[in-house]
Amino acid sequence: MDEMRPSSGAAAHLGLASLFPPGLQAIYGECRRLYPDQANPLQVTAIVKYWLGGPDPLDYISMYRNMGCPGQDVPEHWHYVSLGLSDLYGDNRVHEFTGLEGPSGFGFELTFRLRREAGETAPPTWPAELMQGLARYVFQSENTFCSGDHISWHSPLDNSESRIQHMLLTEDPQMVPVQTPFGLVSFLQIVGVCTEELQAAQQWNGQGILDLLRGVHIAGGPWLITDMRRGETIFDIDPHLQQERVDKGIETDGSNLSGVSAKCAWDDLSRPPEDEDDSRSICIGSQPRRLSDKDTEQIREALRKGLEINSKSVLPPISSQRHSHDRPQSRKDSLESESSAAIVPHELVRTRQLESVHLKFNQESGTLLPLCLRGRLLHGRHFTYKSINGDTAITFVSTGVEGAFATEEHPYAAHGPWLQILLTEEFADQMLADIQDLCTREMSKLPKEYSWPDKKLKISVLPDTVFDSPLQ
Repeated sequence: MDEMRPSSGAAAHLGLASLFPPGLQAIYGECRRLYPDQANPLQVTAIVKYWLGGPDPLDYISMYRNMGCPGQDVPEHWHYVSLGLSDLYGDNRVHEFTGLEGPSGFGFELTFRLRREAGETAPPTWPAELMQGLARYVFQSENTFCSGDHISWHSPLDNSESRIQHMLLTEDPQMVPVQTPFGLVSFLQIVGVCTEELQAAQQWNGQGILDLLRGVHIAGGPWLITDMRRGETIFDIDPHLQQERVDKGIETDGSNLSGVSAKCAWDDLSRPPEDEDDSRSICIGSQPRRLSDKDTEQIREALRKGLEINSKSVLPPISSQRHSHDRPQSRKDSLESESSAAIVPHELVRTRQLESVHLKFNQESGTLLPLCLRGRLLHGRHFTYKSINGDTAITFVSTGVEGAFATEEHPYAAHGPWLQILLTEEFADQMLADIQDLCTREMSKLPKEYSWPDKKLKISVLPDTVFDSPLQ
């Protein structure tokens, strides 16, 4: 991260009140409503602003001391508020002005609530670096966050030995959306979670896990305050939550996660390798046959690019959980529906029916195969793995999914480097039973292979080094 420094409030940076940008003033107004006695909060500021070529998109992160709410059993904590994901200036230096009725910039700012340690007189500044990292992802990918989204981080958020290594996002419990001169701004709160809680959010949905966290005081409580010293998951604290809430929720609702960025590849086993028109271009170590620019852009738009911050290994969501409340109560899903992040190629790339295929996943991707089957396909939906190493994509679809080019008659079909695999409910049940050992990330040594000769399908789970190597 670029140079950042604590300051004694906005006035220290902007000097005269007349220099306060209108968007900034609007957000400060909401902060003053909550903290009337903290008019000049401690701030962390990027020395070189993003619009002057600096690497950090957030101009400021304000840090407040929140006394909590004893009546609701909410402890004292530090409250961080970002400024920069929304349009602060209105002069197109960072964000394009789109009108009063639309979102301001990306339409949101990030917040974070960190439990205050006994004797702590000033807020730690590491959450500011975390927020800058998330902001860089948003600016670079142009993907926005929404309540219920989850972020795989795979490292303690404060670089300690903490079990809090991932994040969920939800609406801030105190801050209300603000109408600025440049559009609407809402406030999304970062909630630190353990690996087991992240996995439950992936398998079910983020909102469901957030509701469980709110009900467990030491895991967040009603305001979802992150405690980096928390050593127990909500499932350690209440073992019944997994079976009675999460498992039942998956069975009833399925999973909202429609795909992930992943290390994956596929082989067409029905073709001889020497075939010059072999579209096995997606195999690791070979040069991919490129889709058209338009087709590639559609896949990239639909399948959110991986959250590659600080070189962490991640599997971010590419589902559109934000529309889940609009989904009709039907088992039928569609690759063309708004809520499923459509991939509908329009260029003249030949679609081929394949006789036999071999799928390859790294361990982290492989552990999500049971989720793909149990939480998605058995609920009439689809699930996509998008390779982080190129245009390769593997989509599993169930019978009846609209917009699919794989059919029951031809269950394996390829459109350039995009492979679709249609699984009947019967076959999905069989596969789920056969790969149950993938449900835990503590798997035995790799590689692992699964084969269904009658279906002409083979799956290998391989070490990361296979995918990272330039040659195979």
